[in-house]
Amino acid sequence: MTTNLSIFDVAGRAMSAQLLRLSTTASNLANANSVSTTKEGAFRALKPVFQTVGGQEGVATVKVSRVVASATEPTQRHDPGNPLADKEGNVWEAGVDNAGELVEMMETARQYQNNVQVLQTAKTLTLDTLRIEK
Repeated sequence: MTTNLSIFDVAGRAMSAQLLRLSTTASNLANANSVSTTKEGAFRALKPVFQTVGGQEGVATVKVSRVVASATEPTQRHDPGNPLADKEGNVWEAGVDNAGELVEMMETARQYQNNVQVLQTAKTLTLDTLRIEK
């Protein structure tokens, strides 16, 4: 694939990838306290898989190739009062690491902000260049 990518393309695509990453993290946190009757039916955290996309030599960006379920296993908890409890009174809690998801959210927000800064810097440099050429 030979595509000429500008700094705006690279940063924009990176921001889109980070936005999907943030959305999956938000989904994971929203489902963190969900329970299921079975281990197979319990929610598992979602993780985007990124792939490098090359343009011209020395310039690359990223895309999300797929979203997969994480390896964090659901945990069984005894909760006989829960309407989803099985005959032994157990439910399966979602396979979500809350602390890990919060760290992921902070890292994603920082990387998104870094790309916003790249775009602001590129815009400033472009406008300064246009002023010099006049």
